[in-house]
Amino acid sequence: MCGICTSAVHAQSSVTLYGVIDTSIEVTNPGSSWTPRMDSGAYRGSRFGVRGSEALGSGTRLLFALESGFSSADGTMSTAGTLFNRQAWIGVGAPWGEVRAGRQYSPIYIPFKGQLDAFGAGTIASGLNNLSKITPYTNNGITYLSPDLHGFTMTVMIALRDSGSGNGLSGDYETFAWRHGPLRVSYAHQQTHGGATTLRANLGGVSYRLGHATAFLSFFNGDGGSPRYHDDGLSASMRYAFSPRLRASVGYAYARDRSGGGNDADQFSLACEYDVSPKLMLYASGAMLRNRGDATFTLRGVNVTGLPPAYPGAPVRGVQVGMIDRF
Repeated sequence: MCGICTSAVHAQSSVTLYGVIDTSIEVTNPGSSWTPRMDSGAYRGSRFGVRGSEALGSGTRLLFALESGFSSADGTMSTAGTLFNRQAWIGVGAPWGEVRAGRQYSPIYIPFKGQLDAFGAGTIASGLNNLSKITPYTNNGITYLSPDLHGFTMTVMIALRDSGSGNGLSGDYETFAWRHGPLRVSYAHQQTHGGATTLRANLGGVSYRLGHATAFLSFFNGDGGSPRYHDDGLSASMRYAFSPRLRASVGYAYARDRSGGGNDADQFSLACEYDVSPKLMLYASGAMLRNRGDATFTLRGVNVTGLPPAYPGAPVRGVQVGMIDRF
């Protein structure tokens, strides 16, 4: 009898070890000469993690996630001195939604941002990623994720301050999305506080799937950070599935300097993806970014710092080939 009970309890809980290894070769000209380098996390940050759940009864579950980023190029941790730099939270899930507490992806980050352009907000090809500014990770976060109600979903997060870092909240984030058939409409807002980390940002858009093609139109704006970011812009892109395994994307993005300095920028992009298997994907991307005035935007990736332009206003061009292995 005890053995049967133990088996029943084990059947109600699970712990999963998972990971992503994303490695690419990039050749970029930031306005001076072509520079080759190996990147890690250009499309999806290289990471390993543990996530789990335990049934508590009446449809309620205890949840947790611990996730650490690393470089597949040299084996180093993404953040020195921090073991779980991407996620470290515990929560409760139920039919009414989920509540999480701890370090988390900000709600405005992946997967929200990744659903706003054909490039998944990754690789050097994503003008939406290169020209916009958001906060990717949040400490001391308390988050509510709603269930899907007739296609409508919502996420709300507040972030508490570290001890001794001042009064009030460290930040708040809100996202809203509605899906109906091939149409998806979404909007997100963030406001963070704290010197160089102060940033107000808005991000949203629509996507529509028609046959093998999916079109995306997005907008973004932000004010804050150091150096100060005070821009808005638009991104338009399209993805076409030639087969269940092969996809190609094209896009254009534009950022306007709202400070009046004329430091605008735009970007043209191409990319393709091929699923070798359910776990292995190959990708290639190319982009041309044109800075105006003294703008210093560059080509980067999800977890990749782009090469700085050789001089203010320099154009940045690049190509990239990579692979992602999921386990």
